Amino acid sequence: EVHLVESGGGSVQTGGSLRLSCSTSGFTFNRYALTWVRQAPGKGLEWVSTINIRGGTTYSDSVKGRFVISRDNAKDMLYLQMNSLKPEDTAAYYCGRGIDGSPWDQFGPWGRGTQVTVSS
Repeated sequence: EVHLVESGGGSVQTGGSLRLSCSTSGFTFNRYALTWVRQAPGKGLEWVSTINIRGGTTYSDSVKGRFVISRDNAKDMLYLQMNSLKPEDTAAYYCGRGIDGSPWDQFGPWGRGTQVTVSS
């Protein structure tokens, strides 16, 4: 069974940093692209970043230059280093896996999420 479990969320002040982790199991990690999405209170899912099977990365404009996605194929782990955090980054963050090259909204399953709260 496929499992993804996010961790590392918390409360920080504007300008702070957090590192999210996504622990995975139940599938061949290095054969899948991985992505982070987030959901702010009262809003829909927002794509944040994707890393493909070759380590290539893409970011939404809202986080480009501040967030860094990475993967450790030896540990089956996905990470999101978040720097220069802003209040608008406040959201629940979810990791998901998908077929390399497919749109993020076709990814799944997803973890249960980890909450990030940024105060001004």
